[in-house]
Amino acid sequence: MLSIDPSKNSERENYKFLIGSIIPRPVAFVTSISKDGVLNGAPFSYFNIVSSNPPMISLAIQRSAGRQKDTARNIIEAKEFVIHIVDEENVEKINKTAASLPANQSEIELANLTTVESVKISVPGVKEAKIRMECSLEHSLELGDTDSPSCDLIIGRVVQFHIEDTIYDKGRIDPRGLGAVSRLAGINYAKIGEIFSIERPK
Repeated sequence: MLSIDPSKNSERENYKFLIGSIIPRPVAFVTSISKDGVLNGAPFSYFNIVSSNPPMISLAIQRSAGRQKDTARNIIEAKEFVIHIVDEENVEKINKTAASLPANQSEIELANLTTVESVKISVPGVKEAKIRMECSLEHSLELGDTDSPSCDLIIGRVVQFHIEDTIYDKGRIDPRGLGAVSRLAGINYAKIGEIFSIERPK
């Protein structure tokens, strides 16, 4: 077995080890609004649950050459955003939003996504997602070297859930109906695949 010290690796090498090892990763499509009123949309796979009481999620947004990404800046300034679950039916459109656009251009328009108003926050979501979560900013942290942060860690509190009727039954979400996709390494994604059960020990 290889034993590797990450401090002796380049950032790229460590990135490849992480994204190749920690799989599958759920994919969040995030909408946010700039101070100029531009609706931004971008997918992120450094995303997960933090807590159910209160309901909170985490989003780690890597900086590019030390520059904060539009999504992180928008969330920190506006303190609101919407998380959408990426699924088999919307993944092609969502993938288009990963393009690098100037801050004054909307990825939502580029991908021909349909906006839908939120209930408790001012940031719209997109209709094409079967699940979306309106979030308020709970915490943001700059991670990495003190003089040169490389990542913005966002903790969001879910203030409203939106779940498509067809995948909801008696408090549960049908995983097959949702059809969420997950991120692997490179350009690869995965579908749900086989589902199996194991009883938890008492």
